[in-house]
Amino acid sequence: MKKLSLIFFAGLLLAACKSGQNYQGVTVPVTDRFQQNDPGYSQMISEVKVDTLEFDSTLNIIWFDLFQDPVLDTLVAKALERNQDLLIAAEAIQQAQSALAVQKSQMLPAVGYSAGASRGNFAFNNSIPTSNLFTGFGSLSWELDFWGKFRRLNEAARADILASAEGYRATRLSLVSTVASAYFQLLEYQLSLEISQQTLALRDSMQTIIEARFEKGIIAEIDLNQAQIQTAIAAGSVPIWERLIVQTQNLIRVLTGDIPGSIEAGIPLREQSLDIFIPEVLPMQLLTRRPDVLAAEQGIIAQNAVTGAAKANRLPNISLSGLIGVAGTQFSALGSNGASWNIGASLAGPIFNWGALQRQVDIAESRTRQAILAYERTVLQAYQEVENTLANIRSLKKELIAREAHVVAAVKAQYLSQERYNQGVTSYLEYLESQRQAFDAQLNYAGTKQELLSSYAVLYKALGGGW
Repeated sequence: MKKLSLIFFAGLLLAACKSGQNYQGVTVPVTDRFQQNDPGYSQMISEVKVDTLEFDSTLNIIWFDLFQDPVLDTLVAKALERNQDLLIAAEAIQQAQSALAVQKSQMLPAVGYSAGASRGNFAFNNSIPTSNLFTGFGSLSWELDFWGKFRRLNEAARADILASAEGYRATRLSLVSTVASAYFQLLEYQLSLEISQQTLALRDSMQTIIEARFEKGIIAEIDLNQAQIQTAIAAGSVPIWERLIVQTQNLIRVLTGDIPGSIEAGIPLREQSLDIFIPEVLPMQLLTRRPDVLAAEQGIIAQNAVTGAAKANRLPNISLSGLIGVAGTQFSALGSNGASWNIGASLAGPIFNWGALQRQVDIAESRTRQAILAYERTVLQAYQEVENTLANIRSLKKELIAREAHVVAAVKAQYLSQERYNQGVTSYLEYLESQRQAFDAQLNYAGTKQELLSSYAVLYKALGGGW
């Protein structure tokens, strides 16, 4: 018993030892600001170790303050509560937490029991008179974590929990961005439908006038044919927008956990404010804000811990075991002759396995290097996404100004061409061309404004959300 106690306390002393190296962080390149925030500025590139960074909560503002549309606010809130993809991601966190509990149990003694009943003339390697035999035993086994194998696996399980939590947050950000983008797409389709219906009404009334003039022989048949073509074009665009509206409404309803159906839109696209405040986020802050970057880092931590466990597999395992029980030829007499017991310790380790264990370590180390490369790739892709989105916003703002000027000029030209045609000053082809340009200009304006609003929703996701 004294020797076993010494073994036990020696195990506790060695419990502070862990095979493998602790996670040391990853060094990645960063810049002092995003190029698209200040195109004329020369970026300063440096390197930073990730594990020294902290999350800056001062950047957090309320998401719903961005667009100030009550209907969009309601849709986002409902999606965050009822979306199935988000609920699935939440279940992944629960699974990771349970996996950690299972892993922790490997460090504790395993206690079991067994019981049996038999009849015969042979028991415990001895011949006995034919009789009954009843047994009941309790067992205990405990593999001491001398080399930190189980603690390394606990580290990996904890990292999996954090990665699952970041995956859940990534799903939330993606959901918010997707709902907002789909909502602005719906507003664009509704405005495009309105423009198409107005254009159809205008061309239909003009066709009626052209038909009357043709019947009186004032104009040639080619003018009537041109009027009929333009009316058909406008009529054909109406069902296209109606179809897209239904599909987008159904998409939004599914994203919010509802059965497909119609949606009452809020502020029309024309009236949507572009006075949107975006807090400045530095490239370095992306490393602690974006969930995909944080999840990739947890992947490194988990794989580094698995590598340590693989190294521990090359070392001997020390286990304690115990057994206590009773036996008897009658159930009522169990334990009458005292209890039987056994306690011991065992050591088992590899001697020669053709390098299999070393190859397992090599595989684990290679996967760790892969995780580091995957993290570096995720960081670079994060920079790329932000830069691209900032560039989209800058260019779309300029494009929208030009689109708006185009609409004003095209609508005015359409009006003047109609007046000139009615007075016989110009040809009908000129008027038709001005109609086409006004129609296209209004549709292009709707599309550009939708892209700009959706880009802000994408930027919310690209910068890591939270605000």
